[in-house]
Amino acid sequence: MSFELLLEEIASNVKTILDEDDSGNVNFQVSPAKPGFGDASCNAPFLLAKRLGKNPREIADDLAKSYSKFTGGLVANASAHPSGYLNFEADWEKLGTLVLQNSIKPEYGSGTQNGKITLEHTSVNPNKALHIGHVRNIVVGDTLSRILKKSGYRVCVLNYVDDLGLQIAELLYGFMQLGVSHDPLEGKKFDHYCGDDVYVLVNKELEKNPEIAQKCAHILKMMEDPNTEEAKMAEKITRRVFEAQLQTCWALQVEYDCINFESHIMRSGMWDEAFEKLKNMKLVKLETTGDNAGCWIVQGDEKEADKVLVRKNGIATYMAKDIPYAAWKLGLVKDPFGYSKHSEQPGGKVMWQTTLNGEKAPEDFTSEKVITVIDSRQARLQKIVAGLMGQFKSDKGAYVHLGYESVVLSKQTAESLGVKTDKGAQMSGRKGVYVNADTVLESLQKQTMQETAKRNSDMDKTEIERISKKIAIGTIRYEMIRQDLDKMITFDASKSLSLEGDTASYIQYTHARASRILERYGKMPDASAVHTVKWSVHEKELLRQIGMFATSVRDASENLSPKTVARYCHSLAVVFNAFYENVRVLDSKSESEINSRVSLVLSSARVLGEALSLLGIDAPERM
Repeated sequence: MSFELLLEEIASNVKTILDEDDSGNVNFQVSPAKPGFGDASCNAPFLLAKRLGKNPREIADDLAKSYSKFTGGLVANASAHPSGYLNFEADWEKLGTLVLQNSIKPEYGSGTQNGKITLEHTSVNPNKALHIGHVRNIVVGDTLSRILKKSGYRVCVLNYVDDLGLQIAELLYGFMQLGVSHDPLEGKKFDHYCGDDVYVLVNKELEKNPEIAQKCAHILKMMEDPNTEEAKMAEKITRRVFEAQLQTCWALQVEYDCINFESHIMRSGMWDEAFEKLKNMKLVKLETTGDNAGCWIVQGDEKEADKVLVRKNGIATYMAKDIPYAAWKLGLVKDPFGYSKHSEQPGGKVMWQTTLNGEKAPEDFTSEKVITVIDSRQARLQKIVAGLMGQFKSDKGAYVHLGYESVVLSKQTAESLGVKTDKGAQMSGRKGVYVNADTVLESLQKQTMQETAKRNSDMDKTEIERISKKIAIGTIRYEMIRQDLDKMITFDASKSLSLEGDTASYIQYTHARASRILERYGKMPDASAVHTVKWSVHEKELLRQIGMFATSVRDASENLSPKTVARYCHSLAVVFNAFYENVRVLDSKSESEINSRVSLVLSSARVLGEALSLLGIDAPERM
């Protein structure tokens, strides 16, 4: 937290000055300064202006004079800016040494939170392959889990498999009534086959004959009884699809702690317990009049209509299925599950799955706080669930819905992947208009391999493939993270692979550039030394960016904003490249200067690599 030490020192000393002047309680802030404002700025003069009847500039002058007795620590000088801010210049000989010494430590940037969070993401219907829109959910959730862990939280990651939904019933109709083969053509993944062929075929039949919808509804009803042929086939098909989907998730470097199946939730009796609690707490109402007569409802507020929880025929709605699961995640109902080991994931971590028999939980997957990553189209439903959980737990912030907007493919990218479109490709599983994540990853890797081979004629094919895979994964993950969650993403493969601008490739290339300098130096610099070099403007800015890593992680964690770390990565890359263009690292006057500047390069590479890892992106040493 090197740069934060400077901010904390300034804040402590300013508070002491204000207390000595009997200025009262002032909720001022000390922040990294904008260009032209020194290294740090304080807004106290603006907050005191009205109280003291002076203009901010006068107050800033007085505070700067009072601060002079505190210089000698990390602050070299305090001054008043014409705008009224109180500005500070750091003693870069001291602060630079602190940054370089701390930033190479493994724990650098880590927070001190000690709570536990249960985070659910992915949760894709097991009836088709994951498409590029699903990837945003997966990457946002995985990145957030990494950031929260870096902040000190214990994080339990869940993936909810809706194996009792209507989409599954429609898939079963294809296999059971249309005679569709259970085996795809050779070489085709089962999730691709179900989504591209079977699911689309059934929906075409539905368009021609609406009565099929009743047959699918009957299959859905039969699936609720685990002893029926429909339920047994549903389990077999959905497990095969899910296993294929997992291969895509793992390819994106995503891992989970536990898989929860909707069929287990609905057959466990957990819904009955949650429903009784809702009724006892009068959070639901049995409607006696109107269109919803005979239904159990959650009453809407003045702006929103009532929401049906249980239909008059006794069948629970989609929202009703979310309630017991949400209550279980918060530990508000008894855990009815057994658990079994599903698999050891590529990174070595064991993933567990719920069962209706078997061992008890190897760990507690529930928490005091729950974050559920679901797209913004589910915002109203999630608002209701969050409201109910808040009343269950008497904590409005216990259940958090983190929403995000959809992803479309640019016209050029869609057409390159075989989807004809006038504008961009909006995903539609029912119409078969979607581009699966596997295809996008494969296409990105092919493009990257060509460019990598062109730039590295001495590199063997295996190494080219390894690096290209890192770049392809980095490209797709970065594009899903770098933009605001409430903005729709238009994914363009060509622009995303550019070595210039706001792309993963640009940031990864920056890391490779730093690695090449270290390779040329040929030995490990002594970053633990006291660095007495007179730092240039570019070096100071780079030190400052490195020192801000912990602040970036903390802000991303507190605001549930993966974009914050993506912004940090890009900013650090931009500043490093300016340093690279303007500072002669290995041609300095003395060995001590060379050591200090190589230490700065090492620190840049280490921190950039760690920041990228929070985004789930590898930092190659060559590109």
